[in-house]
Amino acid sequence: MEELTWTGSMGAILVPLITLTAAVFLTGVVVQLVMGAFAPEVKLQSNPDGTLQGRGGLLGRLENYTGWLFMLLVALIVAFIVIAWFMPYGDAGILGEVSKRFLPTWIALIITFVLSITFKRRLGLYGKLFDSTIGMIGFGLVMFWVFTSIFVGLFDMIGTHDPLQQISGLKNKTPGVVVPEGQDEGFFPHYLLGGDNLARDIFTRMVHGSVIVMVIAPLATIFAFMVGITLGLPAGYYGGRLDTVLSFLANLILAFPVILLFYLLVTPEIVATGLPNFLAAFLFVFPLVFFGVLINSRYKNQAGKNGLLLALVLAPLAVLYFSTISDAGSPLYIWPEALDLFDIPGGILVVFVSVVFVNSPTVFRIVRGLALDIKTRDYVAAAQTRGEGPWYIMLWEILPNARGPLIVDFCLRIGYTTILLGTLGFFGLGLPPESPDWGSTINEGRKLLLIFAHPALPPAIALLSLVLGLNLLADGLREESLKD
Repeated sequence: MEELTWTGSMGAILVPLITLTAAVFLTGVVVQLVMGAFAPEVKLQSNPDGTLQGRGGLLGRLENYTGWLFMLLVALIVAFIVIAWFMPYGDAGILGEVSKRFLPTWIALIITFVLSITFKRRLGLYGKLFDSTIGMIGFGLVMFWVFTSIFVGLFDMIGTHDPLQQISGLKNKTPGVVVPEGQDEGFFPHYLLGGDNLARDIFTRMVHGSVIVMVIAPLATIFAFMVGITLGLPAGYYGGRLDTVLSFLANLILAFPVILLFYLLVTPEIVATGLPNFLAAFLFVFPLVFFGVLINSRYKNQAGKNGLLLALVLAPLAVLYFSTISDAGSPLYIWPEALDLFDIPGGILVVFVSVVFVNSPTVFRIVRGLALDIKTRDYVAAAQTRGEGPWYIMLWEILPNARGPLIVDFCLRIGYTTILLGTLGFFGLGLPPESPDWGSTINEGRKLLLIFAHPALPPAIALLSLVLGLNLLADGLREESLKD
C-alpha cells in the first residue's frame, strides 16, 4: 500500500484546468474591480418584463465573462467530486477519498436543494431564500456541516477511525500516510489528512468536532433567544421601572469582558461552588416560562384545551429541565436518579451556560428595541381595543411581526456562538482536553504550526466555512425579507 497523493490520477487533467480557470477568473475579478472604480455611474433601468437591464459596454461584457468563468470553475470542481465517487480506492487521491467519505452528505444536500427549489413558492421566507445566490451558497455551507454532524453523530458514518485512537508511528505524519497493517480493527488503510501530535486521525477528529458544534451552538442560541424574548418583550412593551432595571442588568453583563467572564465561569474554583449549576437552573427555566405564557395567553378562555396543552408541553419540558440541572456531583442534586433521563458532562454544561449567559443580554436589547417600535403600530392598538391581554399582544401581535430581524440575528448569533466555542476550546476552557472540538484541535495543531501545518488547517477551514455560511445565509434572509 502506497501513500496517497492529493489528486491521484485525476490530477494530470482536472487540476491544470481548475488552476487555469481559477487564475483567469481571479484576473477578471481584479480587472473588473479596477475598471468599475473609474467607470461612470450607471442608472438602473428595467426591461419590459420587470427584470433589470445589464450593464453595457466593455465592463458589461467583462461581468458576463467573469460570471461564466465562475460557473465553469464550479462545474469543474463538481466534476472532480462526482468522478471521484466512481474511481477505485486510491486513484482519486486524498481529495477524492475525502469526497467519497462525505457521499451521504452530498446526497442529502442534493435532495434538500432539489425539493426546496421545486416547492420554493410554497415555503414562505425559506423558499424565497433560493431566489438569492448568496443565500443559497450560505445555506449549502451550513447544511453541509449539519448533515455531516447528523451522519457522524447518529449513524457513525463518514469518519475513518476512532477520534481518540492513537496508532503507533503516525505522530504528526503528513496527509495520505499509510496505516500500518493490523494497527486498526476497522482497518481504513490511510490517515486521509494525516496524524496529529498524539497520532490520532485529523480527518476523523474534524468531522466529529462538527457534532459538538452543531449540538451546542444552535441549542445555546435558542436558549439565549428564549431568555432575551421573555425579558425583552415586557421591557419594551411596559417600559418604566421594569425596562430600566432589566436594561441596567443587561448593560452590566455586556460591559464585562467576554473572555474574562468565560474564564471566571469555567475555572475549577468557580465550578466547585456550583455557580454554573445555579445559573443553569435560572436560565433554563425560561423555556418553560416562554411556552407556558405562550399557550396560556392564546387559550386562556378555553379552559379544557388550555390545561391539556399546558400539561402536554410543560410536563416533558419540566422533566428535561430537572434532568439537565440536577447533577450528582453538584449542590443541585434534586432529581431522583430513576427519573434522570441523561447526564450532561460537567464541561459541556459549563460551556453551554456560559454561552447562553453571554448572548442573552444582546438578544434582550434587540427584542426590546423591536417591541418599542412595534407597540406603536395600528394592529397593536386594535388588539388593545379588542380587550386582549398584554402577553397575548406581546407574543401573538408584536413577536410575529419582529420575526424578520430576529431570524437574521439568529443565524448571525449561531456564527458568533461557533466562534465563542472555538475560542473556549482554543484556550482549553470547559471542554475535556481530548475533545475533538475545532477550537481544541486548532490549539493542539498551533503548537507545531511552523513545522507541521496540516493538524491545524482542517479544523480551521471547517470553522471558517461554517461561520462564513451562517453569515451568507443571514445576508440572504435579510435580502429576501426586505422585499416583503
